[in-house]
Amino acid sequence: MHTSDSAGTPFSTIIRTASHEQHVEAETSTFMGDLLGARLGVDAYARYTEQLWFVYAALERDVEKLAADPVTGPFIRRELLRLPSLERDLAHLRGPHWREGLTALPATQAYADRVAECARDWPAGYIAHHYTRYLGDLSGGQIIRDKAERTWGFARKGDGVRFYVFEEIANPAAFKRSYRELLDAVAVDDLEKQRVVAECKQAFALNTAVFRGLGEEFPLSA
Repeated sequence: MHTSDSAGTPFSTIIRTASHEQHVEAETSTFMGDLLGARLGVDAYARYTEQLWFVYAALERDVEKLAADPVTGPFIRRELLRLPSLERDLAHLRGPHWREGLTALPATQAYADRVAECARDWPAGYIAHHYTRYLGDLSGGQIIRDKAERTWGFARKGDGVRFYVFEEIANPAAFKRSYRELLDAVAVDDLEKQRVVAECKQAFALNTAVFRGLGEEFPLSA
């Protein structure tokens, strides 16, 4: 549809530009603003961390299969995987029996279901979710970690914030550059690329809906 406009523009740039509006909306959600502004208690942070578990369980469930796929394979990097760190954080936040009280908000379930569907049936669509999550974690996630450490007294890069610590990525900026090169080289045609861009926007919308659900669960008293 817009191939003439985007001719010569790297795919990573097209994705970043196209999803910018949704990105800002997700980052400026009321819940996230309240959380980062230290207006909510650690329970809200723990509840948010629980929601992340459902999304990452869907993202990382079939990594062996995804690693073998020609489209998704180059993106499956062990140093990105977050589930073990999330589970350590949840054990710290909720205690050893954290799984027993684990529940997904309806918005979280919808998000996780969509990620799982793409992982199963649409490799290029899976990349849209992979990109929005992991590159976001490497960037804005560091702001959340810093705020959480200062607000609730977690040890620096320790239990409670391990999800945000990529121990095996020594140079996040270089990693993000190499990731964008993978996006630029992704083995799909222009029409499929347009579908991937649309799925990126959908990923941000699904994420924003989770924030909305959390905001309803943790409204600030007037």
